[in-house]
Amino acid sequence: MVKNAKHPIDWGLITIKEICKSLNYGTSKKSTFSGKCAVLRMGNLQNGYIDWTDLVYTNDEKDIQKYSLVKGDVLFNRTNSADLVGKTSLYRGEYPAIYAGYLIRLNYDRKKVVGEYLNYILNTQEAKEYCLAVKTDGVSQSNINAQKIGAFLFHLPPFEEQEKISEALSDVDNLIFSLQKLIEKKKAIKQGVMQELLTSKKRLPGFSVEWSQAPFGDLFDFLPTNAFTRDQMTDTGTIQNVHYGDILTKYGACLDMANTNVPYLLETVSVRKYSESSYVREGDVIIADTAEDSTVGKCVELVNVHGKVLSGQHTMLCRPKVTFAPKFLGYYMNAGCFHNQMLPFITGIKVSSISKANISTLVLKYPTLVEEQQAIAQVFSDMDEEIAQLEKKLAKYQQIKQGMMQELLTGRIRLKEGENNA
Repeated sequence: MVKNAKHPIDWGLITIKEICKSLNYGTSKKSTFSGKCAVLRMGNLQNGYIDWTDLVYTNDEKDIQKYSLVKGDVLFNRTNSADLVGKTSLYRGEYPAIYAGYLIRLNYDRKKVVGEYLNYILNTQEAKEYCLAVKTDGVSQSNINAQKIGAFLFHLPPFEEQEKISEALSDVDNLIFSLQKLIEKKKAIKQGVMQELLTSKKRLPGFSVEWSQAPFGDLFDFLPTNAFTRDQMTDTGTIQNVHYGDILTKYGACLDMANTNVPYLLETVSVRKYSESSYVREGDVIIADTAEDSTVGKCVELVNVHGKVLSGQHTMLCRPKVTFAPKFLGYYMNAGCFHNQMLPFITGIKVSSISKANISTLVLKYPTLVEEQQAIAQVFSDMDEEIAQLEKKLAKYQQIKQGMMQELLTGRIRLKEGENNA
């Protein structure tokens, strides 16, 4: 490896237009059920790779013939929210497909640029900043036209060096992809185990006592919550506030207050009207009563509560009247056996919500013995820990990849003949 302060002198400057055979817009004709050919949409484009789930299809022979992707095509997301416009992915010929967006087809006859290399270039911070600078903002989405895509200027190493750089980055991508698949598998296994253990279809060894059953309203008290907004919260303070948006998007089944960054209320916010009983206690459950979809009703059980914590906007603070094992309620109340009972009671069109009255009617069927609850919770806690460790490893590999891209795609580190990685 040879380190360079700037781009190497043998790397030329070139625009996408100069190395394109074509830069076309595909078709969005599709069937939502099945068909001969997948139609990739902007949601299928991730950070450099294609997500082959949630597909739609087409049987239109004319479109398939005209728009079919060729291995090495770079797919460009020309329309999206401002922060996502410009996403790209490389088509590696995995399945027959067309794309409902711009595709950059390279002129391979001239052997100037490797498609995989261009895909990595378009996923750099510099490329993202360029997209943000040239985008046109609409009412709800931003757009980049073909002329601006074609004008993107970047440094291009010799063809053989592009291949080596792409191979090195691809090796890391393969590690990342395999870890992502393993995490998905572990999560799917957890869901299957939850379906069995939390419905008593399968019992853990040593437990045979019949389970108890009762309406939610008989088992919990509802306590006061607040309507403080994000603008009234900060990163430091004395009173923490659990916001419904974080329950829906950030927190797992159990919210560990000692190891999670939960926002604080500004010191200027008055909390005088809240009594001591309004502050969250260990084992309390906080339900998000509003969401944009059927995730309404997602909840967290509070663990390791040591300071002052309030339950925030669009939440229900629920305190058990009977003793439950730590973490059991967090897992149970987020499982399908409980959450699916909410679905008939969810109201709203653009924003979904559920009322305390309806929550109170839902039925909990749970182990009578606290020891069995504890054993079940431990199974899921162990699974969560394993998944968390894999996610940390994934984040490390992703960080390594970003570092490699910064070094290899600028020529600060160059691969010598015979080297396959940086």
